[in-house]
Amino acid sequence: MANQNDLDMLDEYDFSGGVRGKYAKRYREGTNLVRLDDDVAAIFSSSEEVNMILRSLGKIIQHHEKIGPTSSAIIERS
Repeated sequence: MANQNDLDMLDEYDFSGGVRGKYAKRYREGTNLVRLDDDVAAIFSSSEEVNMILRSLGKIIQHHEKIGPTSSAIIERS
């Protein structure tokens, strides 16, 4: 009786030129891919544009962290 793995593999698959573990190190190091929701992705025309906007936003955040909160940013709790 064939096991499930045998049923998943088609005869057309040819792994004779494959290298075992070729991408194992890269896989272990993880990835930095981020999936954007469709509505967010629709705003941008390319991944380069997304990166440009995120860099700009990052600079703004870093700038505001350096100068600290301003009086208009402080919300008093009642």
